[in-house]
Amino acid sequence: MDRQKILIVDDEEVNRAILEVMFRNDYEILQASNGQEAIEQIEKNEFIVIMLDIVMPLLDGFGVLEYMKEKKMLDHTPVIMITSETIRDSEDRAYAYGIADVIHKPFYPDIVKRRVTNIIELYQNKHNMEVRLKEQEEELLAQQKKLHENNEFMIDALSSVVEFRSLETGEHIRRIKYFTRVLLKYLAKYFPKYGLTEEQMDSIARASALHDIGKIGIPDAILLKPGRLTPSEFEVMKKHTTIGCEILESFQRDKSDEFYRYCYEICRYHHERWDGKGYPDHLEGDQIPISAQIVAIADVYDALVSERVYKEVYSNSVAYRMIMDGECGKFSPDILECFELAKEDFFNIVEVIKMFGFTD
Repeated sequence: MDRQKILIVDDEEVNRAILEVMFRNDYEILQASNGQEAIEQIEKNEFIVIMLDIVMPLLDGFGVLEYMKEKKMLDHTPVIMITSETIRDSEDRAYAYGIADVIHKPFYPDIVKRRVTNIIELYQNKHNMEVRLKEQEEELLAQQKKLHENNEFMIDALSSVVEFRSLETGEHIRRIKYFTRVLLKYLAKYFPKYGLTEEQMDSIARASALHDIGKIGIPDAILLKPGRLTPSEFEVMKKHTTIGCEILESFQRDKSDEFYRYCYEICRYHHERWDGKGYPDHLEGDQIPISAQIVAIADVYDALVSERVYKEVYSNSVAYRMIMDGECGKFSPDILECFELAKEDFFNIVEVIKMFGFTD
C-alpha cells in the first residue's frame, strides 16, 4: 500500500535530513531545496503535509504559498512554516495565507513530531468530515429528487382523473404548466418586486396542474354538456373552484406548506379578475395571489386556442388580441405586460405541440 507523503522544503540539506529522520518510518519523504523544486513536486504528488522554509534561493517560501493559494490548495493541504527568523511580520504574512503552524529552528524532535502529527490528524479529521458531509448532502439531494419525482407523478396522476372525465381538459393541464413557466420567467426578470425564487416558480408551475381538479365534483350532465351552459348550470360549474379546495384540504394536514398554499390559491382564484368581476370571491387587484393571476391568463389563452364543443378554435394572434383588449376579463397590468413579452413563446408552444403532437 502506498504510504502518505510529506514534502520537506529547505535550502539547507542538514535541516531536511533532520526532519526526514523524524518521519520516514511512518511516511514517504520527498525533498526540495528551493521553492521552484517544491512547486514541481507539488504538481506531481499529493502531500499530507508540507514543511516549508521561507528564505530560499530561486523562489522563497512565500512564492510557494502564493502558488498554492492560486491553486486553492491551502484549505486541504496543511503547510508548516519552518524558519530561523523571529520576525513577527513574516509570521503574520504566512498566517495570512492560511498556513497551519510555524516551527522555529533549531528543531526539538519530540516537539516537532508531536505538532506535525497533531496537524496531520486535524486536517485528516477535517477532510473525513467534509467527505461525510458531502456524502450526506448527496444522499439528501437524491432523496429530495426522488420525492420531487414522486410528487410530480402523483400530481399528474390526480390531474389525469380530470382529463378522463372532461372533454375540455385533455392536454390542457400540461399546456398550462408550459405557459405558466414561461410567464413566471418574465415576471421574475422584469418584476423583481414579487421576489419569486426558482424554487417558488417551480412550485407554482407544478401546482398549476391542479387548477381544475374540482371538476371531479361537477355532474357529468354539466361537465360533458355538448354546448353552452345555461346560467344556472354555469353557477354549478363555478363551484369547481371551491370543490378543488375542499379536495386539497382533505389531503393536506400542514396548511402552512408553501406548495399547498400555491395549489389552494390557484384552485380557488384562477377565475378571479382584476376588476373584481371574477369568481368565486370577487377579489380585486392585488387581493388575487400572484400564482392565481399567472395561471388565470394561461388558462384563458389555452381555452381560446383549443377546441371546445361550444366554440371555434381561435388563432394565436386573435386569442392574444382578445386577452390584451379585455374581452376575456381584466388582468393585472403586470401580468399583461409579461403576456405581451411572452407572446412569441406562447405561439411557439402551441405550434410545436400541434406539429409533433406531444404533451410532456
